Amino acid sequence: MPTQAKGSILTRLTIMNMLVSSVALLLACVSFFAYDQITFRQSLVRTLSAQAQIIASNSVSAIVFNDPQSASNTLAALSSSQNISSAGILMLDGRPFAQYSTEAGNPIVTLPDMPRGEVEVHQFRSTHLILVRQILSQGKPVGLVYLRADLKELDQRLRRYAFIAISVLLLSLLAAMLISSAFRKRVAQPIIQLAETAQEVSRKKDYSLRAAATGQDDELAVLVDSFNEMLKEIQNRDRDLQKAHNELEERVTERTRDLVSANRELEAFSYSVSHDLRGPLDALEGFSYLLLKQYGAGLDDQGRELIQQIRASGKRMAELIDDLLNLSRVTTSIMHKAKVDLSAIAREITAELCRSAPHRQVEFILPEDEDVYGDAHLLRIVMENLLRNAWKYTSHHQQARIEFGHQRGDGGNVYFLKDDGSGFDPRSAARLFQPFQRLHSSAEFPSNGIGLATVRRIIQRHGGEVWAEGDIEKGATFFFTLP
Repeated sequence: MPTQAKGSILTRLTIMNMLVSSVALLLACVSFFAYDQITFRQSLVRTLSAQAQIIASNSVSAIVFNDPQSASNTLAALSSSQNISSAGILMLDGRPFAQYSTEAGNPIVTLPDMPRGEVEVHQFRSTHLILVRQILSQGKPVGLVYLRADLKELDQRLRRYAFIAISVLLLSLLAAMLISSAFRKRVAQPIIQLAETAQEVSRKKDYSLRAAATGQDDELAVLVDSFNEMLKEIQNRDRDLQKAHNELEERVTERTRDLVSANRELEAFSYSVSHDLRGPLDALEGFSYLLLKQYGAGLDDQGRELIQQIRASGKRMAELIDDLLNLSRVTTSIMHKAKVDLSAIAREITAELCRSAPHRQVEFILPEDEDVYGDAHLLRIVMENLLRNAWKYTSHHQQARIEFGHQRGDGGNVYFLKDDGSGFDPRSAARLFQPFQRLHSSAEFPSNGIGLATVRRIIQRHGGEVWAEGDIEKGATFFFTLP
């Protein structure tokens, strides 16, 4: 992996240097070629213009006296000019008066148009330059001088310059490659070493490693120093984090040990309550039953009523002990989470309630299915407490309505159980889920005040929340969430 990264960055640096050198040389060559072409063309035009002036001056008398031979002799002097391939002296109507050509059968090509008021005109074509100049006699044109120059020399110059440019470019690229090799050792090598160190740190998770210093005073040195400083900071934080982690593990172990001890003590207490308290209660229940059975006939009505109250108080005490044990088991029992259909549980509980009091007129509204994820046994306790509460607190109404369902909340589904029973004072809503807290008298609605506290603990163990809304004689709605 480091080898690939090394080859990649070095290759890119070399290519970048060569590209920069190539582009700079190409721009310089193009500029030089353009300048040479322009100056060469301008020089050629000036040369032809001077020769045309000389020929025009020497040809005036030949045209005036109609002496073609003299004009031909004047043109013959052009033989010393290597770039002129053909020339001629023409009449104003374009008829040839005298001609000169270095090649046989080299006719006069189409002449360029002479603008009005101009004495001379030239035109560059693909292979040659044509220059035409008027021959003036006493300020009046009497003929034309035609000169045609070959552009072979220009092509030769271009080929020569192209060869030189390619040679210089190749030599420059070779030099750039050699210079880049030395340059990248100074610039790229620290970056490569930095990348290799970073990979090593990432692979081994060893933050004690450091990148080698460059020994220079530049941006790369700042980068390497910053990287090493960052590794040092990460190393310190990692050490502190590991230390905190170890301390946290020790605390968790200690708290777990304390929790296990507390659970054992709670289990022992539950056992004591279940056996030590139930014994006297069972004896009280038995003796009061025998007293009423065997000696009830000898007691008056007030005596029998007192015995009945003793038995009822013992029964309530036994129920309270059962509720406290259930609350303890809810807090300490191991949860087994799975998919649970709350609607099916609600239908089973409502069926039992209807069988217990078939004369009551209660309308139950339950959804077809309401699947949640949680402990089936604990969630059944929640539904039993909420439904039995709704059943109890609607018992003073001839007709009642109890609804179970869900609605969308900010964090997902919010489940609710709503009734139209006696309700409660909304100012006392916070007391509903506290153990042994009652908002109604025992004579009005018998209760131990443990049921809703059990509901709250179960919902909290599932990671949810529970709350209630209601008003006096306007019913109550209990809400809970199950993440």
